[in-house]
Amino acid sequence: MFMMKLENYSKNKVGQREYLNDSMTNDLTRELHSYFETGVGIPRIKHGKRQTIETLINEEALLFAKYLRNERKSWIPRITTS
Repeated sequence: MFMMKLENYSKNKVGQREYLNDSMTNDLTRELHSYFETGVGIPRIKHGKRQTIETLINEEALLFAKYLRNERKSWIPRITTS
């Protein structure tokens, strides 16, 4: 599942790092992508329909950036708790 690799941190320092093997990395990536494609019941900004978690994250980042640039007076996350 995990494998150790030696890495050079600096000219005189070598350390070990632990990595997932290729098979587990592929599984994790596939499952994470599947999770981000899960639908949520929060309407999109422009279309007003259900959206995926990935789209929601992108829209919240956009709204927060607008707030930071003073293009919006407030920012309240549209994320609900379950």
